[in-house]
Amino acid sequence: MENEQILHKLNRIEKFMFGLKDILNPEELSEYTGFKVSYIYKLVSQSKIPYSKPNNGALFFDRKKIDDWLLQNPSKSEAEIRKQALQYTRKK
Repeated sequence: MENEQILHKLNRIEKFMFGLKDILNPEELSEYTGFKVSYIYKLVSQSKIPYSKPNNGALFFDRKKIDDWLLQNPSKSEAEIRKQALQYTRKK
């Protein structure tokens, strides 16, 4: 049981460390996002994810751009929708 706890804590530390890096490779991005590496390559081939490929070499990802990409198309909560509707009706 103790070994499992140590491995769990090491995994959490590793994920935290990826959050501190600015540039990630596909394997690190997989750890950071939880996406499979094959899915990341699919997103790259479809140009659906921001990436860099200097000199037609290895793939790199800017963590800040990835964060923005992950948070695109947010869904509003019920409370936010009600607030927006109330503000809209007050304008009239």
